[in-house]
Amino acid sequence: MERTYTIRKAALAAAMLASVAFAPAASAENLVLYTSQPDADAAQTVDAFKAANPGIEVEIFRSGTSDLLTKLAAEFAAGSPQPDVLLIADAVSMETLKKDGRLMAYPEANLEGFEEAAHDADKTYFGSKLITTGIAYNTRAAEKPEHWSDLAGDAYKDLAIMPSPLYSGAAAYMLSAFVGRDDLGWDYFEKLQENGLVSVRGNGAVLKSVASGEKVYGILVDFMAMNAKKDGSPIEFVFPEEGVTAVTEPVAIMSTAKNPDAAKAFVDFILSDEGQKLALSQGYLPAKPSAGRPDWLQRASRST
Repeated sequence: MERTYTIRKAALAAAMLASVAFAPAASAENLVLYTSQPDADAAQTVDAFKAANPGIEVEIFRSGTSDLLTKLAAEFAAGSPQPDVLLIADAVSMETLKKDGRLMAYPEANLEGFEEAAHDADKTYFGSKLITTGIAYNTRAAEKPEHWSDLAGDAYKDLAIMPSPLYSGAAAYMLSAFVGRDDLGWDYFEKLQENGLVSVRGNGAVLKSVASGEKVYGILVDFMAMNAKKDGSPIEFVFPEEGVTAVTEPVAIMSTAKNPDAAKAFVDFILSDEGQKLALSQGYLPAKPSAGRPDWLQRASRST
C-alpha cells in the first residue's frame, strides 16, 4: 500500500501546465489555464472559446496531468500558484486538490442534462467527457489481445509500450486502479516490465510508436486510437474483457484564481452545448449525453 501511495503521489505531482491569457473586451484580464489536453485539442478548445467570447486573448501552455501537478506543487511551495482554471485528466487528482483547499466551488454552474456522477457534489470540479484506457495494436500484429494479461505473455515479449504514470494522468489512474485488484495488482506491472514493456512520456508517444510499427501493442486512451484509425493509421483498439479504467477530464477553478469571473466563463464554455459538441467533434464521448456519441463508439456498440 505504501508503494501505491508513493507512486500515486508522484503521479499526481506531475500534472498541470497550460497557460491561457484571457482578456475580455471591457477589461484587460489574464486567464491562466493549465491543461493536459493534447496540443491540437487544446488549441481547438481555446480557439472555440475565443470565438464564443470576442475580444478574449488566449495563451496556452500544456503538459501531461502528472507533469502539471508536479509544476503546481512547486508553485504551491513557492506561494505563487499561477493557474486560474484547470482542465486535467482525472477526478482523483481534483479530489486531492479539493482536500487541500485548492479548488473554488462554482454552485452556479449550469449542469442541466449532466448526470450527478459527472461532477463533484460540492461543485468544485466538473467532468467534461469520458476517456477510457485500453489496448491498441498495429494491424500487422500476429496476436490479437483480448485480456490485459495477454500483454505479459511470451508472444508479446518486447512488443508493448505504455505512457508513464509520472506524466499521464490516465495512466496514473489506471495504475492505481489495477494495483487495487486481486486479479492484477503490482504483480501485473512487474510481469509487464519483465516482459520488456517500455514506458514513454505520454499517450501521444504510444500512439506514434504503435502506428509506425516500432512497437506492436500499446496501452492507450480510446479517442487517440480511434481518431488515428479513422485517419487511416494501421491501428485497432480493444476494450479488454476484464474492463477498462475511465477518466473524466474535469474542469475546475482554483481557489487562488486571480480572475475568477473569467475562469467561470471558461467552465461555462466547457459545459455548454457548444463545448460538449466540440468534444464530440474531437472524437471524445461528451459528459452530457444529449451532445451525442462519437462514431467509433456507436460502431463498437453495434459490434458487441
